[in-house]
Amino acid sequence: MIVALIEKIYSFLWGDLLHIPLPGGSSIGISLLIILLIPTGIYFTIRTKFLSIRLMPDMVRALVEKKEEKSSLSTFQTLLVSTATRVGMGNLVGVVAAISVGGAGSVFWMWLMALIGSCTAFAEATLAQLHKQKDPLYGGFRGGPAYYIHDCVEAKTGKKHKKVIWAVLFAVSGLVCWCGISQVISNSVASSFQNAFDIPPLYTTILLVAVAAVIVLRKNATVKVLDFMVPVMAVCYFAITLFIIITNIGHVPAVFTRIFEEAFGLRQAAAGGIGAVIMNGVKRGLFSNEAGSGSAPCAAAAADCHRPAQAGLVQALGVFVDTIIICTCTAMIMLLAPQELTEGLTGMELLQTAMGYHMGRFGVIFIAVTLFLFSFSTFLGILFYARSNVAYLFGDKWCWQTAYKVLALIMLFIGGIAAYTFVWDLGDVGIGLMTIFNVVFLYLLADEAIDELKDYEKSKKLKK
Repeated sequence: MIVALIEKIYSFLWGDLLHIPLPGGSSIGISLLIILLIPTGIYFTIRTKFLSIRLMPDMVRALVEKKEEKSSLSTFQTLLVSTATRVGMGNLVGVVAAISVGGAGSVFWMWLMALIGSCTAFAEATLAQLHKQKDPLYGGFRGGPAYYIHDCVEAKTGKKHKKVIWAVLFAVSGLVCWCGISQVISNSVASSFQNAFDIPPLYTTILLVAVAAVIVLRKNATVKVLDFMVPVMAVCYFAITLFIIITNIGHVPAVFTRIFEEAFGLRQAAAGGIGAVIMNGVKRGLFSNEAGSGSAPCAAAAADCHRPAQAGLVQALGVFVDTIIICTCTAMIMLLAPQELTEGLTGMELLQTAMGYHMGRFGVIFIAVTLFLFSFSTFLGILFYARSNVAYLFGDKWCWQTAYKVLALIMLFIGGIAAYTFVWDLGDVGIGLMTIFNVVFLYLLADEAIDELKDYEKSKKLKK
């Protein structure tokens, strides 16, 4: 009965709620989350006056903002934490799936979603800063949607509340989602290592869980590891892609031509496939950068910066890093390989075949190791996010923080040796519900974020 209920909720959140007919006999299927996230992105893009383009220099400058308290995190450190969770399997397997189904044109729609998604990311991160609290357990600050939802309800009702039902539902949804993701992470890593090195999944899983346990069960080791791991893995992946682009430079113009031609369906419209092109790019763009889901604000709240808008600008930049850079890297690796070589392949096999074409056996191994790093950093990142939600639900006690970490490690182990689709669906339901609760309160609190942006821009002018 519970499984059936979860499946119904999953279908409601992620299934096609509406179908829009298109010329050529195709149609676009639109899920509830698409209906929520795209208008929200457009709304904040307009209200911030195209912040993602207009304030790009400010995003970069905000990265070097110095923290005032030693125990807190800098804006750059919180970017590394949020990037660790954004840059995951979706940047590899997800992009491969989008292009496999929707064609090269999907890449353009990913780029477009990054532009509007960055404005949503700014709003939620800024609100997290405005409503952050001191963290008595880990030091520094904590916060996120559960906290600004709580404050919003108190402001609307004029009453103090120990707990607010909507904030509780968000926090529970987040913890459920991140447990589900833990299983997906280990399953994907174990599968890729089996394909690349012929290592039994059990051995890979034991190693993964052991290393994760050593890090996450220590007080502040997570951030220290991510400080090193995220820049290294992102730079290495970008450098390898750049090498592939340079060695195939003669084919690059044709790849970009293909992306734009297929994006607008010059060929696909006639074949009735434009709907797949658009929606696969839109979905991958939205769900890869996580803008609007309420995850990244849990990291943004921890930043120690002079103005809340600076934390928002840094998280907006994080969306670009995820989608414009990392997702595009994966797309270029695929699209620069001969189509006849990858035809009929899907998922990790497709990407490893493409890398095998470019770099031989090293390419196959590189992708397996990259997936491990991307996935492992995601696991560390989501446990950082979980801190604030656990604290909101159960208070400031180490026993509850440790209990959730142990639960996540158990899920990590289970996922590596067996795939339970029910748990995966539960994770997707969790992020879907998080998004619904978060988006509703983003609209209610939008003026706070916009006013903070205006104050930031005024102070910038005064300094000049």
